[in-house]
Amino acid sequence: MAAIVYCRDAPGHPWHEPYHDQEYGFPVSCDRALFERLALEINQAGLSWLTVLKKRAAFRAAFDDFEIARVAAYGEAERARLLADAGIIRNRRKVDAVIENARRLLRLQDEAGSFAAWIAAHHPRAKADWLSLFRANLVFMGGEVVGEFLMSIGYLPGAHQPDCPVFAWLEAIDPPWQVACRNGFSGYSR
Repeated sequence: MAAIVYCRDAPGHPWHEPYHDQEYGFPVSCDRALFERLALEINQAGLSWLTVLKKRAAFRAAFDDFEIARVAAYGEAERARLLADAGIIRNRRKVDAVIENARRLLRLQDEAGSFAAWIAAHHPRAKADWLSLFRANLVFMGGEVVGEFLMSIGYLPGAHQPDCPVFAWLEAIDPPWQVACRNGFSGYSR
């Protein structure tokens, strides 16, 4: 989502406006919410964000409200159930990636205390460095998935254009990317 287009097109839209105004670019510290956002970005790959937003409630129901330990314990029966669920995106690679990433997030939680702490411990980084890190630890991690995930949770700049009213709200919250810039980090442009 290019900020210039999303900031222009989201206002007044029944699905995009709430996400744009209340979530996109806002810092997230809850591991369950981070896992949900990561799963949604995986499922968006190759599709429109609107498709994912419309299916969000179905994703929450299908993936046990994104409780990481529960999803990590999924076996073949749960996988088959997900692939038969018309309410979600029934792509085998995406379903498998969400389940496998839940398992890997348990390891990251053990190592760092939480997924949120693991992300924070590696900040700041340029997008290319984030991509390498995510690819080394998770699956289905393309540049768009990683970039949009990190932008959506406030770790990379660009979620909103400077003249967007939400940009001012985010400045007041002081998301991680802004703190890094204020502290002299210049690697976002790499």
